[in-house]
Amino acid sequence: MTIREFQKLIEDIYFARDQARGRDGTFVWFVEEVGELAKALARPRDDGGKNLREELADVLAWLSTLASIAGVDLEAAAREKYEKGCPKCHATPCSC
Repeated sequence: MTIREFQKLIEDIYFARDQARGRDGTFVWFVEEVGELAKALARPRDDGGKNLREELADVLAWLSTLASIAGVDLEAAAREKYEKGCPKCHATPCSC
């Protein structure tokens, strides 16, 4: 699945509710998910990393919905910024 396909999937599932909540309310949910990701990174992976994978997916979903609310194609934005390597030195890997 591409980033664009994922963003569309999240729109299909949640966009009406997320748009009604608005950008600011949705951003609060995104920050909460980042906090849950921080906790998952800090704890042992007794479950084989399942919780970490779930939290990473949740953060990506909330980032995608924020992009959709803002009218941003997340895949195009990522390509525009990083396609030529590091945005500052343009090297891959970064040599800054």
